[in-house]
Amino acid sequence: MKSLAEYEALAAAAHGHLCAGQILGLRMALYGVRLLGIDDPTGAGRKRLVTYVEIDRCATDAIPIVTGCRLGKRALKFRDFGKVAATFCDLLDGRAVRLVARDSARRRAAELHPEIANRNRQQMAAYREMPDEELFAVQWVRVAIGSEDLPGYKQPAVTCVRCGESVSFRREVIVDGAPVCRACAGERYYEPL
Repeated sequence: MKSLAEYEALAAAAHGHLCAGQILGLRMALYGVRLLGIDDPTGAGRKRLVTYVEIDRCATDAIPIVTGCRLGKRALKFRDFGKVAATFCDLLDGRAVRLVARDSARRRAAELHPEIANRNRQQMAAYREMPDEELFAVQWVRVAIGSEDLPGYKQPAVTCVRCGESVSFRREVIVDGAPVCRACAGERYYEPL
């Protein structure tokens, strides 16, 4: 594991800048892997960790810096719940811990550093020094990860009977006994022109 300062440099490079959300995400990931007892998540432990993130904000960009979990490796999962939260799942022993950023951390940052006028800088300073327990609520959880969602899962793709596009990882739905992609089944986020 690296120091927080080393992770901050990596996060700034990946995200384009360093902000309070990035520091919060780094601290969240460091705490999560520590609670699971994973000492080397990007090395020896790289295949035992899957992480679910619940918001598409700065903290989420920082989490893979510590965990090594990436969307393209199928080890980072996004569930848009609008919460600064992440669940760290240890595939080796089946344990999972969900961490949620405490709303009170922002107020505590103002108390710790009233001399810093800029709120982002104030939170950055406080988030570097606050104890984990003050930053995050911890909940041990069970996550049922289907084989199709695991890194390394392989199975032939199916073809949507409506649009003809390939669908991988059992993401199709069956409509009238035939495979249909989720877009054709009504879950489309786009409208064809």
